[in-house]
Amino acid sequence: MRLDEYLSKDLIIHEISASTKEEVLAELVNAVCRAHPEVDGRAALKVLHEREQLGTTGIGDGIAIPHGKLSDLGRIVLSVGRSSAGFGFDSLDGKPVHIVFLVLAPEHVAGMHLRVLAHISRLLKDVAFRRALIEAPDANAMWELLSKA
Repeated sequence: MRLDEYLSKDLIIHEISASTKEEVLAELVNAVCRAHPEVDGRAALKVLHEREQLGTTGIGDGIAIPHGKLSDLGRIVLSVGRSSAGFGFDSLDGKPVHIVFLVLAPEHVAGMHLRVLAHISRLLKDVAFRRALIEAPDANAMWELLSKA
């Protein structure tokens, strides 16, 4: 599995402008909606907020992986954002998030959805990969890292 199967360069936000969990989710969903106009942004945000109410997707080490399923989505879509300053995301370790991967999946691909989440989690456990992503000078450099992962 490679992330470039689900991610495109236009879905990478080199420097997230938002500073709260709600704003970050909206910024990532807006990027998805621009690239995939068929995605219902309101439904996506509703699903993501419902998932966050079950428990935070801020997994610690400066990482959040918000995710949800949409009934009318045709395939898994990823969006990635980076914040040099970090933002609050109610992370398990209480620290700011610097890297956020948004994963939206169709309701009928539960197994693949879980494999994508596990793949992202494994990648981000690698301290060198995480550091390279945080220090990437622009979206192209982030794409170079992510398209090979």
